[in-house]
Amino acid sequence: MISVANRIHVKPEYHDAFEARFRERAGLVDGMPGFIANHVLRPTRDGDPFVVLTFWESHEAFEAWTTSDAFRQGHARSGTLPKDAFSGPNVLEIHEVVAR
Repeated sequence: MISVANRIHVKPEYHDAFEARFRERAGLVDGMPGFIANHVLRPTRDGDPFVVLTFWESHEAFEAWTTSDAFRQGHARSGTLPKDAFSGPNVLEIHEVVAR
């Protein structure tokens, strides 16, 4: 199993809109083979990023999602925030789960 953490720096005035994108998401990832769970973590300290955390059965399952039509459709339907909503580049981290 792997976890994929997408750390996204969002300016405070856009926090509500950013969270709404995930509450209203298309949900296409939910039916992807190998998908386990999706969590959106809100920062508790100013300046820290949101973390969009997904769990997958394998790296191959995650890669299949990122190259799928469902991925493109889901991201297109989730709506977009203006470029100035973000205070820096996002950072994608992939980890192998070794203990639960």
